[in-house]
Amino acid sequence: MFSVFRDLVRYNAEFAIGVVLVSIVIIFACLSFVTSVDPTMVYRVPPDMPPDAQYWFGTNSRGQDMFWQLSFAFRNTLSFGVTVAVLSRIISIAIGLASGYLGGWVDRGLMFFNDIFVAIPIFPILILFYFVMKTNMNSFVLAAVMACFGWPYDARLIRSVALGLRHREFTRQAVFAGMSPAKIMLEEHLPYVMPIIFATAMANMIWAIGLEVTLAVLGFTNLNIPTVGTTLYWANNHSALVVGTWWWIAIPVAIVVIMFVGLFLLAVSLNEYIDPRSRLRRMGS
Repeated sequence: MFSVFRDLVRYNAEFAIGVVLVSIVIIFACLSFVTSVDPTMVYRVPPDMPPDAQYWFGTNSRGQDMFWQLSFAFRNTLSFGVTVAVLSRIISIAIGLASGYLGGWVDRGLMFFNDIFVAIPIFPILILFYFVMKTNMNSFVLAAVMACFGWPYDARLIRSVALGLRHREFTRQAVFAGMSPAKIMLEEHLPYVMPIIFATAMANMIWAIGLEVTLAVLGFTNLNIPTVGTTLYWANNHSALVVGTWWWIAIPVAIVVIMFVGLFLLAVSLNEYIDPRSRLRRMGS
């Protein structure tokens, strides 16, 4: 794994740039662990102060230091995106590998189930879940619900790889050696789909974070939890652009753009690494 990372950083400039951009956001989010600031408290500092030497990102109309508020917000947003990506990867790996290796009626049944989730409209269902579970809605519950809808396309992609691995010589040898189907899928096939899993995880994080921001801006999440979406919600609620507190919107949007560009570059680089011809061309072979 380290050799793959080393080759990507060395030969793929997009991957290196993506690592730098995402690392900047992660470091900024981790600063929230070293402060005693309570992100839920309001009117602790003078409101509507522009960025200066004391308040690097300014303050908002709720009397909160935007630097520390955004640090907590991006920590929660990144945690949310990672949770969705991990949970949905687990589902997509299980269904994709089982469908591709077992084949037959198992493949047909799982792909029928997969196609149902592809056709389901996600956004209205998430809004419905908000109204049904409004009092119990938190970031993990929302992440678990979104993970249930974020796996179908990636499961089909993993299945396509597993279909080819099913007829490879090493799979036949594993069967003759008495390995169980579960062990073959986990030990023999899973390593071959790991690049696809990492690449789709980056894209899935972009999708999950973007959808969470959209729901929060519309007020369909727990507004007491600081995230990028709730930050923009409160900025819109206080008419930030109208009263001239442009930094309340501009700074979080700028950091979100940096994060999305970084994740996109990582996803594109990993997708390119999966293709042997593109990988060799990058390395000059």
